[in-house]
Amino acid sequence: MVGGAVATSDAYVPGYRFDLGGSAHILIRLTPVVEELGLQDYGLEYIDLDPLFFAPFEDGDHFTIRRSVDETCDQLERQYGEGDAYRRFINDWKPFSNTVKDVFLQTPSPLNIGRTMRRGTSTALPWKEALQFILRPYGEVAAHYFREPKIRAALSWMAAQSGPPPSEPMGSPFLLWHPLYHEGGIARPRGGSGMLTVALRRMIEDHGGMVFTDTPVSAILVGNNGRTEGVQALGEAITARAVVAGTHAVDTLTCLLPEAFRPPEARNLRVGNGFGAILRLALSKPVQYAVTPDPADNLAARTGLGLLCPSIEHIGAAYGEYLSGRPASDPPLVAMSFSAVDDSLAPPGGEVLWLWGQYFPYELAGGASWDAIGPSVADRFLDVFERYAPGTRDNVVGSLFQHPLWLERELGLRRGNVMHLEMTLDQMFCARPFLGMSGYQTHVKGLFLTGASTHPGGGIMGASGRNAAGVVLKALDKLR
Repeated sequence: MVGGAVATSDAYVPGYRFDLGGSAHILIRLTPVVEELGLQDYGLEYIDLDPLFFAPFEDGDHFTIRRSVDETCDQLERQYGEGDAYRRFINDWKPFSNTVKDVFLQTPSPLNIGRTMRRGTSTALPWKEALQFILRPYGEVAAHYFREPKIRAALSWMAAQSGPPPSEPMGSPFLLWHPLYHEGGIARPRGGSGMLTVALRRMIEDHGGMVFTDTPVSAILVGNNGRTEGVQALGEAITARAVVAGTHAVDTLTCLLPEAFRPPEARNLRVGNGFGAILRLALSKPVQYAVTPDPADNLAARTGLGLLCPSIEHIGAAYGEYLSGRPASDPPLVAMSFSAVDDSLAPPGGEVLWLWGQYFPYELAGGASWDAIGPSVADRFLDVFERYAPGTRDNVVGSLFQHPLWLERELGLRRGNVMHLEMTLDQMFCARPFLGMSGYQTHVKGLFLTGASTHPGGGIMGASGRNAAGVVLKALDKLR
């Protein structure tokens, strides 16, 4: 099937449609990709989610973050006296987040980045003051703006979705682009996340292109002149003027290329040691959170991304276990129950519930294996969720647990890293996948890179493909 890590399948539990990779469509809403390709004409229908986020706590408290900044501020002011703080945070960093968005949508050369930073107002704060925030861990930045630990926890947990923990120096941009959530919103394709890639396939075929599945590429063909000539697939040479590889950069540069053309820098790419894991559940009844007994409130809770994280320290504790080679014993979770807005995902009266947790190492301490410990770790996810929605376990009719080894085996995500390469500053922007090869064009003429291994990194965004397409078209024009 098409899609890779953006695919939806009904093969695991009859009557229930499970996403196999990314589920919440956030970043792509900040790009013109869907409109430029006319994907709405090929069956892609987005359902906007509001609230965006729902944060419950075991003491009975909860809050939501709405698409509207004003509504969010009003609620946070009533509950915590933090409405003005949230508005100040959004206003301070909205210009910066929009500048980062503009950087995402172009080839990441120093010239382009510098020009964009100068052209856009990168921050509402004086630049020297802003730089002090940008260089700090995002946990410290959250503490600067908010007194309430629950707000710090929710915002930091969303920042942690890119990988680095709250204590990571220079990790604050993962928090500081938070204003973009209010700008682009969060959406779901009707029928599942994979409807995006199904629409892409339909669009390609409608324009005369061909899409092959069950056709593994075994090699990239390079001629004696040092130019890409095509690919080898199932023993057949498929020739082309250009090859665009969306495969993992390690696969492309160290496995598929002929040995003489493999760049030495590719051997030093940091893939990391896993990242997260996800438990996908088919339920006979909708999720019922303890903190939202009112049906309308519970529907809102099921609609947004559930941020199940009691504190910033909780994220740090899970990361500490990960560093020691152990799965998080009490993982923070993101809960997604999109059948609340899309009844095509489950049979009447049923529910799909997907629980994403961090942090989970690919390589385990003490010689443990994921095949052996997977069921017990999956059970741990459900134990944590039961604290927020008691009785959920009784409604489970089927499940799929995607641990780091599963992600590698089934989706080609090396070492279970959903971002391909670690999202740290030394492997971002002009250094992704490494210095000298960040502009989508490789050292081999006619071979181009795209996908999560390239700028701007992982996530359902399409920016890498859009940027790469511009580079390919320019190169082919020169060749012609």
